[in-house]
Amino acid sequence: MRTATRRMATGAVLALLATIFVGGTAHAAEADTAPAGPEQFTTRVITTGLDNPFEVVEGPDRMLWVTERGAGRVVRVDPKTGGRTIALTVPDVLVTAGAQDGLLGMALHPELLSGGRGQYVYLAYTYDADASAELDRRVKLVRYTDNRPSQTLSSPVTLISGLPGSYDHNSGRLVFGPDAKLYYSIGDSGNNQFANYCKPILAQRTPTEQEVRGKNWIAYQGKILRLNLDGSVPNDNPVIDRVRSHVYSYGHRNPQGLTFGARSTLYSNEHGPKSDDEINLIRAGGNYGWPHVSGYRDDKSYEYENWSAARNCASLGWDPYAPAPASVPKQRETSFTAPNLVEPLQTFYTVDNGHNWQDPKCAAAYYICWPGIAPSSLKYLERSRVRGWNNSLLMTTLKDGTIYRVPLTDDGRRTGAAMPLWSSVNRYRDVAFNSTGTVFYAVTDSSGQVRDTQGAPTSQLANPGALLEYSYRG
Repeated sequence: MRTATRRMATGAVLALLATIFVGGTAHAAEADTAPAGPEQFTTRVITTGLDNPFEVVEGPDRMLWVTERGAGRVVRVDPKTGGRTIALTVPDVLVTAGAQDGLLGMALHPELLSGGRGQYVYLAYTYDADASAELDRRVKLVRYTDNRPSQTLSSPVTLISGLPGSYDHNSGRLVFGPDAKLYYSIGDSGNNQFANYCKPILAQRTPTEQEVRGKNWIAYQGKILRLNLDGSVPNDNPVIDRVRSHVYSYGHRNPQGLTFGARSTLYSNEHGPKSDDEINLIRAGGNYGWPHVSGYRDDKSYEYENWSAARNCASLGWDPYAPAPASVPKQRETSFTAPNLVEPLQTFYTVDNGHNWQDPKCAAAYYICWPGIAPSSLKYLERSRVRGWNNSLLMTTLKDGTIYRVPLTDDGRRTGAAMPLWSSVNRYRDVAFNSTGTVFYAVTDSSGQVRDTQGAPTSQLANPGALLEYSYRG
C-alpha cells in the first residue's frame, strides 16, 4: 500500500490527534486516550552557542553527547545545568564555511561505561586526503577510546578512510547496529545540480572487485554502508552485481537519517530534489531508485535530466526552473526498472505535474516553498511513557522547522500519518530522548534558511546553535 502524505492544515492535524494508529488502521478514540500532542510538553533552552551541532545522543552517563560539525568537537552537556565539557577536538577535521562537511555522525558502543571491553566512540568526519595545495575532500570513520578519569576521548584508530566526501550531500549518519556492525550513509555529493551540474550521479554505480581490493571507494556515493567494527567488509553483506563490498543498499540521494527499529529493522530518510522527501525501510541489496526515481515511481513532478551525459554540458546553464536543453538526456520514472527496486514507506510531499515551483511568498528563496521538508535525522522510539507514542519514528526537519512523530504498524513495515510536534523558526538537525521516552532533546543549526511563522523564507533563527528540551507534563 502506498500513501503519499500532504501538508495538513491545522484543523486536519487537530482532527488526526483524535485518532490512534493501530496495526495499520486508524481507529476513532476518546480524547483521553488519543496520542499526546505538543501542547502537553514544556520547552526549555538547555544551552546555546554550539557550532552547528550535528548529532545528539543521551550517553550511559545521562549526559548529552553532541558533535559540533563546525568546530570539529565532541562535547558532553549536562541536561540539568547546560554546563558542557569538551571530550575531543578532532585535529584533522576539514570544515568549509557554508558547506555541509565537518564532524558528522557519532555512534556509542553499547558497552560504553559499562566496564566491558567496548569503551569506544565512533566518529565520521571529512578531511583533506591531499597533502598538496589541491583540496581532496574525503571522509573517514575513526574509533576513539573513552578515558573516564579525564572524561576525554583519545587513541584514535582509523577504521576506513578515503570515503567520498563533498561540500554538499555528505549525509553522514553513523549507527551501531544490533548485529554489532556499523552502518553509515553517504549522499550523492550534490552532483547533477548547482555548481556540480556536470558531474554524474553515481548512486546506481556499484563497486567492482578491483576497486574493493584497491580500497577505491568512488562508487560508494549514494549508498548505505555496513562495516565490521574494524572497518572491513562483513562476509554476509549482500552481493550486488557479483561483488561483495561495504555497500548495503544503493540508489540514495541524501539519506541524513538512519535508525534501527524493532526486529532489527533499519529505517532511513532522505531529501528529494524539490519534493518527494522519503522515509525508507532499508533492505539488504535494495535499490532505492535515485536518480531515476524520486519518491514513488509514478511520473509525478520529476524526470531525470542527466546533465553529465550532455556533450556540451559545460557550456549550458543549469536552471532549476527552466526545462533542460534538448541536448540533456531525459528519462521518465516509469522507464526505469530494477528487480530489487524498493519504494518509500512515505513521501513528503508528492505533488502532481504542473506544480508551481516559484511561489511568490518565497521569491527571495523559492526552494523554501518547495513541497519537501528537508528531513535531517530519524530516531526510533520503542517505548515511551508519553501516551500513544510507543513504536514511533521521530523525524527532524530543516526548512520546515518541525519535529514529527511517525507511527509505525506493529510489524514496522508501514507508517501512519506524520504528526507535527514542535514547530519553531529553527532548523532542527537531530533529536534524542531519555530512557523513559518522556524528555526529548533537539539540536539546531547555527545558520541557514527556514520558513517563518507565515511560511516565508527567513535567516533569523529563533535558537541558533542550541540544545532544546521538551518535557512531557503527563
